[in-house]
Amino acid sequence: MVKSEGPADGVTHDASDNASDGDPQEELLTLEELTARVGLTVRTVRFYTSRGLVPPPIRRGRSGYYSAAHLARIELVLELQSHGFTLSAIERYVAGIPEDATPEDITLARTMLAPWQSDLPVEMDREQLEKKAGRALSAEDIATLQALGVLRIRGTSYLVASNQLSIGMRLLELGFPREVAVAAAAVYQEHGEQMAKELYEVINDKLAPLYGDATTSEHFREIMERLKPLSVGGLVSAYESAVARAARTPRRR
Repeated sequence: MVKSEGPADGVTHDASDNASDGDPQEELLTLEELTARVGLTVRTVRFYTSRGLVPPPIRRGRSGYYSAAHLARIELVLELQSHGFTLSAIERYVAGIPEDATPEDITLARTMLAPWQSDLPVEMDREQLEKKAGRALSAEDIATLQALGVLRIRGTSYLVASNQLSIGMRLLELGFPREVAVAAAAVYQEHGEQMAKELYEVINDKLAPLYGDATTSEHFREIMERLKPLSVGGLVSAYESAVARAARTPRRR
């Protein structure tokens, strides 16, 4: 048995402190076992703890241990990082998770985060991006493409929806205003968040309970993967119908 994290780390707490301590009968991991499971260093796990992304370890006597809830939260953080979330954005996201959220709740949230379309973004540096775009890009161009959802900035690189880049470039050539892209992005964000919340509730309340432990059910994971493209298609169809109805409605000034 490897050595567990002890009180010298200054971050352990009593098992009665909060809901993250879990059932006394559940399997607990030492710090070394946890890092081996998630592929992180001890230093990184402690950094996540210091930033509030992961609760402090559970204290058992003079040793600290980690539960399934700790594991689920770390995997969620890693999922968010893979989607290009900055540290501050991850902190805001994690802060919105209830303290009493179960590992199943957190795992379902992570499953919902996984890409809903097959065309995953490609990471490029500035030179690669401009080569793909066919010309040099100004700061204004980059900002407009970002507002259009064609790319996201990750540090000094870019996550690019390569199949949409040509469309974005053509819009730039046609003089598409950045402020319109920003305004449209705000609409997508507002209604996208509401749809995501409602869809999460439907899946959490009506679908996940049918498959027992959704955190380990391969059947549930396969259903989610097959459901995603149909959901995207359904959303597009609903949007097209709504736009058609709006176009038929006389505009009042």
